[in-house]
Amino acid sequence: MSLMVRDALGMAAGRFEQTGSLSPKKDAELLLLYMLHVDSAWLFTHYSDHLDDRQCDMFFELMDRRAACEPVQYITGTQEFMGLNFHVTPAVLIPRQDTETLVETAIKELRDRKTPFGGFEILDLCCGSGAIGVSLACHLKDIRKKVTAVDISSEALEIARKNASQYPESQDIKFVESDLFAAFPKDRKGRGKKQYHLIASNPPYIPTAVLPTLQKDIYEYEPLLALDGGQDGIDFYIRILNEAPAYLEKKGVLLLEIGSDQGEIIKALADASGYYEPVEIIQDLAGKDRVARCICRA
Repeated sequence: MSLMVRDALGMAAGRFEQTGSLSPKKDAELLLLYMLHVDSAWLFTHYSDHLDDRQCDMFFELMDRRAACEPVQYITGTQEFMGLNFHVTPAVLIPRQDTETLVETAIKELRDRKTPFGGFEILDLCCGSGAIGVSLACHLKDIRKKVTAVDISSEALEIARKNASQYPESQDIKFVESDLFAAFPKDRKGRGKKQYHLIASNPPYIPTAVLPTLQKDIYEYEPLLALDGGQDGIDFYIRILNEAPAYLEKKGVLLLEIGSDQGEIIKALADASGYYEPVEIIQDLAGKDRVARCICRA
C-alpha cells in the first residue's frame, strides 16, 4: 500500500478527531514528522510525496496508539517547553504552556532583583521532568545562580537528570528525592539549613473526584501522583505554604502554579499562615489565574 503524505495526514487527522483529540491535524503532523525524522519545514514541499508500504505500516501503528488516546508526547518521547526540548515518559507530567507563565514570572522576579553574593539559590519543588528548573537555568544563564530540583518520584528524577544533561547551563542542577521538604534538614530554631531566594512549584492540584472526568489522554496515561491534589485540590498548597517559609530568605518569593479557580483560596491560605505579604495572582495569556506570587515576610 502506498499513500501520499497529504492523504495519510488527512486520514490520521480524521480518525483523531473522531476519538476526541483537541488538535487532530497537529497530532497527525507530529507523528509523521517523528516517524520520518524530519522537521516541520519539510512538509511544505513534500505533501505530494508517497509513503512506501513500510512507512504506511509504521504510521498506522502510531495512528492506532494515538487513536487509543495515548498522548503524542509519550509516543514521540519529547515535548517543547520554553523553546527547549524535553524528554518525557509516563513517569512525568507533560510540560504545558500554562506552566510557562510560572517560569516567565520567575525569570522576571530574579531579573528585577539584585544578584546576591554567591548568586541566587533556586528550588524547583515537585520538579517532574525538570522543565521549570532546566528552563530557569538556561534562560538565566547570564545570572549567577544555583538550582536544586526536588521530586518524590525516583523515576521522575531520572527523567529530569536526563533533561538537565542536554544543556550546558543546566548540568550543575542538584537533584533531591524528597516528599516536598522532608529531606531538607533544619537547625535548632526550625529554620532550614539551606535558604532559597526563590521556590517555584507546580504541585498536584486537581481535586480527587475530578480526576476521572479529565480527558482520557490525561487520566489514563499521565501519572496520577502528579495530578491528585486531594479532596479539594489544595492539600499540597497547604503543606507548601506552611513549610516553605522555613527555607526562604527574608523577602524570598514562593511561586505556585494554580488552577484557574483557585486564586482566592490560595490568597486565604497564605493570609491564614501569617508568613506572607498580600499574595499577587498572575494571569496567563488566556487571562486566567495561573500563578500565586507569595513574598515571605521574614
